[in-house]
Order: sequence, then C-alpha cells, then structure tokens
Amino acid sequence: MTKNTTANAAEPTVRTETVGTGAGEARVTWHPAPAKEARLVLALSHGAGGGIEARDLKALAAELPARGVTVALVEQPWRVAGKKVAPAPKTLDVGWRGVWSALEKPGLPVVSGGRSAGARVACRTAQELGAAAVLALSFPLHPPGRPEKSRAGELLGAGVPTLVVQGGNDPFGKPAEFPGSTAYELVEIPYGDHGFAVPKRADIGQDEALALIVDAVVKWAGSLA
Repeated sequence: MTKNTTANAAEPTVRTETVGTGAGEARVTWHPAPAKEARLVLALSHGAGGGIEARDLKALAAELPARGVTVALVEQPWRVAGKKVAPAPKTLDVGWRGVWSALEKPGLPVVSGGRSAGARVACRTAQELGAAAVLALSFPLHPPGRPEKSRAGELLGAGVPTLVVQGGNDPFGKPAEFPGSTAYELVEIPYGDHGFAVPKRADIGQDEALALIVDAVVKWAGSLA
C-alpha cells in the first residue's frame, strides 16, 4: 500500500509504502531525488530506542535528495506494530531482508544503512543482499561501560565500502575506541552523543553538527559513483 504526500507539486513526492516481511509489515518512507539526477538509493533504518524521527535521519532525508540521493527511511516491523521493545538481532535482519526488493525497485545501487541497531543490521546483511556500501550512523561498538562486549566484528565483516559517522562523546563507542582498519572510514562529529546531540557549551551548535553529518555523507556518496 502506498500513500503520497507533498507540499509542493514541483518537488518529488514523498511517499510511504508498506512492505510485508517475514517479521511482519515494515514501512518505507521515500524521499526521492529528481528522476534525472538520482544516482543511488540510501536506505536508512532506526535504532532500538527510537524511530525514523531521529535528528540525523531527518537531516539526511531533507538534504540528500537535492544531491542526487534518494533516501528511503525504513521502519522495522516492531515499530510499525507499535511495540516498545526491539526484537532479537536475527529478527531485525529478517525484517531488513524483507524490504530489500522494494529498495531495489528504482533500479539504482542501494547503500544499506542505519543508526545504532540499524547500523548493525546493515553491516551484518550487506554482502548477502548485494549492498553497494554501508552507512553506519552511531555504530554501537559496545554497550555503555562494557568495552569488552565489542561488536567490532560486525563492522569489520561488512565486506563493502563502509562509512561510520560517530559522535565524539558516544557512550556506545567513542571514535578513538574503534579498531584501526582499512575496512571502513570514520568521521567524528565533535561533542556528539549517541543521538548526535551536542551540549550547549560546545563550540558548535546542533545545526552545525547535523550539517557535518550531511556533508560527510555527501562527500562519501560522491566517491561511490
């Protein structure tokens, strides 16, 4: 089922699409680039503690279509069903696999991405789904205060070009904690926490922090073309 919404008929229409998966119904909100300019699809899912209203996801969906990148914001079945607790990782993977054919419909290379738990899903499934690359926003390298519970293996095993965008004060893993590797690029957002919020005392404001995220993704996406 598809629902179209637009504020300006001259702009590409934002639309939502419900997709059946093995984990239940997922929902995709499309923010399309102009047809003649679109060069790739960036699929982004949310974390375990929130939805597609996350500030970084909203910023990318607002800014990237004008740069030739169609953004597809994916809500996992558990969110669509109104549940408050995310399921096990393997169930998240089932949901992501289930929407992949819909993400490929525009006929463009698809970058698999997400924030937090969504970034982990993207890394775990990238190779099997044939993702062109992975965008990992706020990758949860470890639970807060538990660096021995590292999830670096998921990141290092993505097997495709990968960009990590990480807040400088992320309790789930500060940039300096990430293993040195040529398997991924890492961009630090100064002062940012796990949601890329920056404190009022910081040298940069919230809008500047979001602009840094957008600029980093635009530059990286350009290198994929």
